[in-house]
Amino acid sequence: MRVLVTGHTGFKGAWLALWLSRQGHSVLGLARDPEPGSLFEQADVASLLDLDVRVDVQDAAEVRTAISDSAPDAVIHMAAQSLVRPSYRDPRWTIETNVLGTLSVLEAIAAVDSVKAAVIVTTDKVYRNVGRLDGYREDSALGGHDPYSASKAMADILTASWVSSFPGRNIAIARAGNVIGGGDVSADRLMPDVIRAFSHGEPVLLRYPEAVRPWQHVLDCLSGYIALTQALLAGEGQGAWNFGPDPSAFRSVKETTELAAQLWDGDASWIANGSDHPHEAEVLTLDASRARTELEWNDRLGYESAVEWTVEWERRVRNGESAREVSLDQINRFEALGDPC
Repeated sequence: MRVLVTGHTGFKGAWLALWLSRQGHSVLGLARDPEPGSLFEQADVASLLDLDVRVDVQDAAEVRTAISDSAPDAVIHMAAQSLVRPSYRDPRWTIETNVLGTLSVLEAIAAVDSVKAAVIVTTDKVYRNVGRLDGYREDSALGGHDPYSASKAMADILTASWVSSFPGRNIAIARAGNVIGGGDVSADRLMPDVIRAFSHGEPVLLRYPEAVRPWQHVLDCLSGYIALTQALLAGEGQGAWNFGPDPSAFRSVKETTELAAQLWDGDASWIANGSDHPHEAEVLTLDASRARTELEWNDRLGYESAVEWTVEWERRVRNGESAREVSLDQINRFEALGDPC
């Protein structure tokens, strides 16, 4: 199968490209340049691709040309401005990338007959956050307190309206968030901040220690995207889908940092960053019962294992092992936990 991944140079995109290539698929990539030191660079993901196009998804003509020329069977759209704090600094770029970029991909899909399935990835932050503790369901109201969340809610609504207005293609929406795993170098994300601080022997600064998130390993999240793609190829799976962990993984930033510290060397620590910070939700949880029931998808790594595998990856690579080999080893071990998607 030929699978085009937008955002393949990003954290989740690089892991997905590695996994799809290992499964024997022809992997095509469309994205901006990777961040320095990214998993994409460390694991030399480019050498595994049958197409590696550097395009801004806002450029509708270039996106359409790339998708038309590559003739994929399936598209998994993840290219985005994916962080809350940068969205305050540059809301226009965030909104244009996440909304107009999604529109570019949807238009291209509509124009390319080869595409039989498309997964549009948004985020758990599309939901109007009212402090719900039992998890937001796919039919919960959408919203967006910050520019990033609003932009993703817009992209989500755009996709749903596109499917209703222009039927005939198997397109679905995937919502997930707070994904952790080895090789993430993004700023303003907890585990990259934790690893950077611990590796320098410094305490990590936490903006919101008590904030609760649905922590999930990147492979659990991506297994959901793959399962949804396969359902779409079989003519099923339309609509929106949550891919979140079991409620036991709804833990605070502080607790997650302390677990990572124990796994690192026991001496690592954190301190609260008392500066003023832009608003971030205190509690954010997902209900993924639809995916568990209808797609028979389940997260295979629990909360502790997700953090442990993240720290393990970072320590092994820092000790000289190949980033690609460590990543493929974790993919193999993950698949051994259950039937591959």
